[in-house]
Amino acid sequence: MVAMTDFSHFPERRKRLQTLMRQGIAIIPTAPEVARNADTHYDYRHDSHFYYLTGFTEPEAVLALIAGDKMQTILFCREKNAEREVWDGFRYGPDGASEKFGFDAAYPIAQLDEKLVELMGNQPVLYYPVGADTGWDARIIKLREAVKAKARSGIRAPSEIRDVREPVNEMRLIKDVHEQDIMHRAAKISCGAHRRAMRFTRPGQHEYEVEAELLHEFCRHGARHPAYTSIVAGGANACTLHYVGNNAPLNDGDLLLIDAGCELDGYASDITRTFPVNGRFSAAQKDVYEIVLAAQAAAISAAIPGKLWNAPHEAALRVLAQGFIDLKLCQGSVESVLETESYKQFYMHRTGHWLGMDVHDVGEYKIGEQWRPLQPGMMLTVEPGCYIRPGDSVPRALWNIGIRIEDDVLITAKGNEVITQDAPKTVSQIEEVMRHD
Repeated sequence: MVAMTDFSHFPERRKRLQTLMRQGIAIIPTAPEVARNADTHYDYRHDSHFYYLTGFTEPEAVLALIAGDKMQTILFCREKNAEREVWDGFRYGPDGASEKFGFDAAYPIAQLDEKLVELMGNQPVLYYPVGADTGWDARIIKLREAVKAKARSGIRAPSEIRDVREPVNEMRLIKDVHEQDIMHRAAKISCGAHRRAMRFTRPGQHEYEVEAELLHEFCRHGARHPAYTSIVAGGANACTLHYVGNNAPLNDGDLLLIDAGCELDGYASDITRTFPVNGRFSAAQKDVYEIVLAAQAAAISAAIPGKLWNAPHEAALRVLAQGFIDLKLCQGSVESVLETESYKQFYMHRTGHWLGMDVHDVGEYKIGEQWRPLQPGMMLTVEPGCYIRPGDSVPRALWNIGIRIEDDVLITAKGNEVITQDAPKTVSQIEEVMRHD
């Protein structure tokens, strides 16, 4: 993760959450470290909600927020430890963290339970990520019981427990200027990685060789990790939506579907491009590709303020349904294909999802029973596709063609901005980038 220098937006977010809480205490732990094998761990990745409110990336940390007449922000973290820092690297410690990240107070993580029992006293509502971790569920119950034990001293335990993720999810759904800037930079890096993959790809290589080019481009621009396991799927593998084997040879005449994006400063990018291994689309591949591309264009046009969340999906479906009829994959009218959902044999997923700190980011898609209206500051993906497996009713020329085209789209006051537009997407753009002269 690239080192950040501006932390001013984190206290502002904490204050906003405290205002939404009105009264009570919120307890938000970061993610635990996870052992990979023996005495080694997976690369550490913080909890997104915790990071959104703190900017703090060390493990073994908990945020406590007090809302009401006397608002307070408190961090619990690891103490400074010269010996462990020799082995594992720098630690802020409570004093350093309090100063750097703008907390009212900070304590060693070893004092967590003792301090939380004190802080929970006489708070009417307890907010925490209910059900996210069974260990924390049990811990919260135990702490609440410890507060209840002080009843004879006139101290009351919180009478209500609420899920802190609900208000934080709503906050995270609208990206502020700082977040938009990071996501623009992540998108730029990922676009470069897709261009690099196109230039590199040739028949006879393996999927993992192309994956290595993606990772190289991410890392050399400061994005140390992909936002998710990259999908590098050649030929028939592209018809498996979550294919991650990435170990098959790339054959002349096949398409290669790459779904890959980097994570930068805690924020994800998410791009899919599909292109011919040999650099030239066949007639059948081009026919299917142009249909998916037209469906994506229709969906992006529908991703504007005031339109409902489902509008881009519905726009893409109509184009795909007509295209499937033209390709003789589906029979009947567009309306009948949509009504019977016969298109689902070839397009079985939704056209997008929220994007942010998590690849499938937080935020409700419906308010009550109605699809949510799109608003400026929302970031979503637009990713129609077509996956054609062999079958008696499928024209043989179309067998094993799997195509998905995905971009990251920011809703703006005037419409939208495709922040991943620099990744080649049209047939002519792709073939020009891949020309091996």
